[in-house]
Amino acid sequence: MNLPNKLTVARTIAVPFFIILYLCDFKIAAFVLFIAASFTDMLDGKIARKYNLVTNFGKIMDPLADKILVYSAFCLMVQNGLVPAWMFIIILAREFVVSGMRTVAASQGIVIAAGMSGKIKTVLQMIAVPLLLLVGVFAQPQIDAIVTLIANLFLWASLVMTVVSGTEYVYKNRNVFSM
Repeated sequence: MNLPNKLTVARTIAVPFFIILYLCDFKIAAFVLFIAASFTDMLDGKIARKYNLVTNFGKIMDPLADKILVYSAFCLMVQNGLVPAWMFIIILAREFVVSGMRTVAASQGIVIAAGMSGKIKTVLQMIAVPLLLLVGVFAQPQIDAIVTLIANLFLWASLVMTVVSGTEYVYKNRNVFSM
């Protein structure tokens, strides 16, 4: 297994530890682990492209590892009201639609690459989560209010990009559904 794939696996393995830290209310430790895991997403892609280490495993597991990490966090945050349930449902619905289209396309021998808007969505989500982890951590109400505002701006921006990228994805690949 090459280094980019090891980083992807490490990101996936980090998820249960992130969940435990979050549920035990170790927000700073969960924050650090989430940032480190998110960093591996950027790093594995750069290494894979630079050294021509792109593999089928990486093509499948890299985006899946991202989703497992981010959506685990969002799911936990629904529980304590940081992420509205309806918002999480929209985010998941987009992923189910895109994954379904990819599956149908693959059965027809078509590979659908991730678009730029989807990548932007992922980056916004990976920024929103650690900011949301910091909500309520600071002893000063003014700082907490600013963190909450910025976290919610990124959460809403990620939702907008979720809808935009999902719409774009369906439109560009609508031929997958043609008979």
